[in-house]
Amino acid sequence: MYPEELVLPMIRELTNEGFEEIKTAEQARKVIEQNQGTLLVVINSVCGCAAGSARPAVLMSLRQATKKPDRLVTVFAGVDKEATQEVRRFLAPYPPSSPAIALFRDSELVHMIERHQIEGRPAEILAQHLRQVYEHYC
Repeated sequence: MYPEELVLPMIRELTNEGFEEIKTAEQARKVIEQNQGTLLVVINSVCGCAAGSARPAVLMSLRQATKKPDRLVTVFAGVDKEATQEVRRFLAPYPPSSPAIALFRDSELVHMIERHQIEGRPAEILAQHLRQVYEHYC
């Protein structure tokens, strides 16, 4: 587990742009089970692909999109263990992955981007992919 003060700037990178932070398993369950509309979930991480691709791509995609998810949430793997485990329960059959980006419509998972799809991809390419996902589902 990482100290929260170490990851706070990484958390704020998303929360300063309108993402709600999920801190507990109960909160994670409620957010997903009770969701109405589209919900973008970012499983944040300290790794280089989160810093270089995932977070920048998500923010870029939202700034450039004509259609956007109704709600934005994030959970930090390695900090909020129980909340992250609960979010991952809704991502089955996908294995645990961080970073990861998931889009739900109501409480149904409709699109998933795993770490192996983020690693090595430029943020611009990932952002373009996300905008296409938003166009289709949002």
